[in-house]
Amino acid sequence: MQTLTLAPVKHARGSIVLPGSKSISNRTLLLAALSQGTTRLAGLLDSDDTRVMLKALADLGVPIVRDEASGEYVITGVAGRFANKAADLFLGNAGTAIRPLTAALALQEGTYTLSGVPRMHERPIGDLVEGLREVGANISYLGTPGYPPLKIAPANIRLGGSVKVRGDVSSQFITALLMALPLTGEAATIEVVGDLISKPYVDITLNLMQRFGVTVHNDDWRAFHLPASAHYTSPGLLQVEGDASSASYFLAAGALGGGPVRVEGVGRSSIQGDVRFAEALNQMGANMMAGDTWIEARGHEGEKLRAIDADFNHIPDAAMTIAVLALFADGPSTLRNIGSWRVKETDRIAAMATELVKLGAEVEAGADYLKVTPPREFKPAVIDTYDDHRMAMCFSLASFGGVPITINDPQCVNKTFPGYFQAFARIVLPP
Repeated sequence: MQTLTLAPVKHARGSIVLPGSKSISNRTLLLAALSQGTTRLAGLLDSDDTRVMLKALADLGVPIVRDEASGEYVITGVAGRFANKAADLFLGNAGTAIRPLTAALALQEGTYTLSGVPRMHERPIGDLVEGLREVGANISYLGTPGYPPLKIAPANIRLGGSVKVRGDVSSQFITALLMALPLTGEAATIEVVGDLISKPYVDITLNLMQRFGVTVHNDDWRAFHLPASAHYTSPGLLQVEGDASSASYFLAAGALGGGPVRVEGVGRSSIQGDVRFAEALNQMGANMMAGDTWIEARGHEGEKLRAIDADFNHIPDAAMTIAVLALFADGPSTLRNIGSWRVKETDRIAAMATELVKLGAEVEAGADYLKVTPPREFKPAVIDTYDDHRMAMCFSLASFGGVPITINDPQCVNKTFPGYFQAFARIVLPP
């Protein structure tokens, strides 16, 4: 196993051009593939998660070419019907690939298998499958019921009424149904059972669907109404925003290291909910500035951050960065309503608690919350990352604690940000 030891740092300043958003990249790839016409995608994220989506779409017969001169991807849409009616698709640990593809392929009248890495086979998909079975989809489990791998067979799809799906496990189930049901050409209603978590991620889906010509009526997050005769049409050229979740690490570094640190590619005009990380950082005492396509953070050298007690259901990925920032606060911080962490790339509540304790923190972990009391003195630590890219990136910030930090399996960042540690090194300075 590879390791990376980060020396202690104290100052941070500079500017980072963010890689493309994972959430936008994989949604846009699928929408472009399903649309009529040719779409040029600029700024597409190059990472493990997008590579498995690109390969899956190619295996399904979607023509995709990369323009080497511009770096844009040129995707010729298949107007809702994949050419290949049989395929075995390996989707790694990409929830943004396997869930929407499951829904889209269930409506294709083909035979497909979908699988991933061992952790993917521990991430729930049962509520999505049950919702698809309601409309006649023929989906079976090849392993543990409720989890991938899956087999999809031809089926007689019949909408009629609403499709019900739980909203309190993963917003990706709603996203998958929203993106797939227009392929039927019929009016449809998706009824959310219980509270919908991570609403900003569904907002991304609705925004992108509208750019591809399908407008969905959002009934106060309780139901979503799709019109009849809807079909996806290419918008031509689409620019992928920078990744707002990835922005959180650099903005946090600006708060801890004085700054200014500016991220380019997201700002006030972003469609990503994780830009609201800047609000939480402001609550903790950082000075934040933003334009339409950039955000900048400055901190107060020598001063601790303010402890925070807040609901982070709306920014679950970026909230992981807050958990590490809590090490530098003036008292205990509590992150609430983060139960979705437990079904991510790893059980993030358990993993975060374990690794924060290594640094000297006191941690209380509940079913859907985390309480972090800062260490009196930072301890050097070897951080396990659990094959979770965000664990690796978050704990790079612990190097501001004045002790060396060793990151196990640092290449796990390839899932969303292959050049992360090089980018981090460009903005931080030693004591």
